[in-house]
Amino acid sequence: MRFLGFAILLFVVFSCSTTEKNRINLIDFVPENTSIIIKTSNLEDLKSSIKNSDFLNKFSETSAYKHLETNLDYLKLLKPNGELLICFSQDEKDSLQFTIITKFTPQLFKRDSLKNYVEETISYENQTLTKSTYNNNTFYSTVIDSTFFTASSKDAINTVLTSSNMNEELVKIYNSTSNDKTFSIIINANSPFIKSFFIEESLNLNAFTNYIAIDVNVNQDYIYVNGITKATDSTKILSNIFRNTIPQENQTQNITPFDSDGFMSFTFKNFQTIEGNLKAYTKKDSIAGSSPLFDNIIEVGVIYQDENRAIALNSIDFIATEDALIGEQTIVEAYRGIEIYSFSQPKLFVDTFSPLIKNINPNKYCVLDNFFVFSNSSALLQNIISNYQNKTTFSELETFKKAKEQLSNASSLFLATSSKSLKSILSKNFKDDLEDSFSNYSSSALQFIYDSNFAHLNAIIKKSKTRVSQNSVSEELNIKLASDILNKPQFVTNHLTKEKEIVVQDIKNNLYLISNKGKILWKKQLEGAVLGTIEQIDVFKNGRLQLAFATPNRVYVIDRNGKDVAPFPGKFNDAITQPLSVFDYDRNKDYRLLVTQGKNILLYDVHAKTVNGFNFKSAKEALVSQPKHFRISSKDYIVFKTQNTLHILDRTGNTRVNPKTSVNFSNQPIFLYSDTFTTTTSNGQLISLDTKGGVSTQNLNLSEKHNIEASSKTLVTLNENKLTIKSNIVELDFGTYTKPELFYIKDKIYVAITDLQTQKVYIFDSQGNLLPNFPVYGNSEIALDNIDKDNSLEFVTKGETNSILLYRIN
Repeated sequence: MRFLGFAILLFVVFSCSTTEKNRINLIDFVPENTSIIIKTSNLEDLKSSIKNSDFLNKFSETSAYKHLETNLDYLKLLKPNGELLICFSQDEKDSLQFTIITKFTPQLFKRDSLKNYVEETISYENQTLTKSTYNNNTFYSTVIDSTFFTASSKDAINTVLTSSNMNEELVKIYNSTSNDKTFSIIINANSPFIKSFFIEESLNLNAFTNYIAIDVNVNQDYIYVNGITKATDSTKILSNIFRNTIPQENQTQNITPFDSDGFMSFTFKNFQTIEGNLKAYTKKDSIAGSSPLFDNIIEVGVIYQDENRAIALNSIDFIATEDALIGEQTIVEAYRGIEIYSFSQPKLFVDTFSPLIKNINPNKYCVLDNFFVFSNSSALLQNIISNYQNKTTFSELETFKKAKEQLSNASSLFLATSSKSLKSILSKNFKDDLEDSFSNYSSSALQFIYDSNFAHLNAIIKKSKTRVSQNSVSEELNIKLASDILNKPQFVTNHLTKEKEIVVQDIKNNLYLISNKGKILWKKQLEGAVLGTIEQIDVFKNGRLQLAFATPNRVYVIDRNGKDVAPFPGKFNDAITQPLSVFDYDRNKDYRLLVTQGKNILLYDVHAKTVNGFNFKSAKEALVSQPKHFRISSKDYIVFKTQNTLHILDRTGNTRVNPKTSVNFSNQPIFLYSDTFTTTTSNGQLISLDTKGGVSTQNLNLSEKHNIEASSKTLVTLNENKLTIKSNIVELDFGTYTKPELFYIKDKIYVAITDLQTQKVYIFDSQGNLLPNFPVYGNSEIALDNIDKDNSLEFVTKGETNSILLYRIN
């Protein structure tokens, strides 16, 4: 588990009015001294998202990260069914303490056969606790009124159980968080774990607000945050200086050089309003006059470059603002046709806007359209002028444009950072420096939009990608699971979005559904390994799809949320020996589920009831291929084979076609190719049977160890290192190849094969031509499809033993 790297760019808390009332919800049991609360409704998704996040992995070598990872090792043992809270606090010795709260279920904590685990029952402060030691870390836990608590200390448990006071402000803010994001985080601004998220060190978190509650969406390449900040009704909290102001569109990015460290912008509709709020905050005499320079200003920006600063005033009345500077017209230099003037009031900005602006004493300025730009550095002013003229500003950066897409145009306070300043901000919150480079995070942004008594907060940290060229193959996702992968990943359809998602199983028989953005939607423990390919059916005929498949002793039907559809799973004492076959004869969603057990086949409906009137019960030998259904000229054919017999049945299980031959069949599938039932014999001959029982054979010179794949008009064979697509022969390097796979997408045929020895995925067109930029790295058969709403195809394959790779063919 990896957490603290996360809590880093997002923070704040809540004020404390307390009353006594019954505690029902998990938030009611949070210890009073909690600094940070992490809430998740899907612990597996949280762990996987943190593990797969490029940004969060950059914190993995920090001491704080390792300390937190060790302390939360216990989370591996929990299997919560629903919401879970992780609460962090600091004890009197400044040591990190945590409490975990969730609803108790019998499956929550299974200790059977755990290694390095010891537990005992103890009494403490009139409470019975379980003391657990796992991997040399000690935890305490108990269950009260169906709520499970575990904590790093006995005192933490006791505090939860004996306190009846609830922070109602905290409850309100907690209730503003969502349940459908990776996780939510609530932070007390007085938290000892977080110092600041501004470039200016003077802008401390605890001076800015009381509380922040945010929902966090974690992807491999970005972190997106939205939520609220809440401050008490006090002039002592800096965020309240925006009270009664109206946010304006931020424009400082239009004059900030692309190579700067970033900028901060704050806006208002009426300067007098924010001026009064600032004077109340700094306890200055409100009678003192203000400079007419700010009368027509709606935005103040601070541009950062190394140790230098520039202040940009965005004016809605250029002439009036220029008139306010009538006494400041002494030209000190000119650069690229722009005059730079001296400025005789260098302390004006700090005196007016402190603490938002500090340690800046500009003594010169220039005018760029509606912007009046002040600095004490001629070099910085010249850089701003040249980049403004060249249109090489922050606003022109693709990475900044992408970040802005997730944010509002108008905000009370806006901070944009380069990779350098982002790293500097993050380093302030750790005791040791960050060694990793953040060069790929060139434009991150944070904004506050003040509303009545609270402010909306949005933030984006996004990894920039090199623009891909046409015909390239780009790796989009690398999803790491907790355990090694058992079978090939495949695509299934999301009936809500009509896009594709990924389903895969690990060696512990956990089945995962993963979004096409890399988010683990659910993880479900199965009884055994999935046989073959998972099918999708619409049991209730309402457009909602379920997953249907078999394991060696179960038949499952699982809904989109990972829940079993009653009365499934069906349990079988005898082993299921072939993948589940799903038939929809008339395409009216009256599904038939065919289960193979050796030489026996069983036919069920979607209510797990045996279908009456199906007469075929048993073959003479075990089936060597999965039964299939074909329709030819309005007639149905159920086809399967044993080693010596090809069975072709009608819907009722009676023989529809008697093959006029008896051969020794291979274990290759049966296909409907050129309107014939086509497969191979054990000695590698292609054998085709028509609907009248007529048989034709063709010697393809295949060895015993061959593979075939076919569609209605295309035959693909693999024999040793020779791949044949129609009549086109591709001679591959010698290797260990998966069976060829044939995909028909947008009237085009693609054939894929993977060399497990060299770990290379190949995709060919129907003429046997290798697609540009192949082969690419991969370790299993693939699934190929258009998984989203663009025009590019994607494919998924196994990467390392515990990872899934998603590629895009551009």
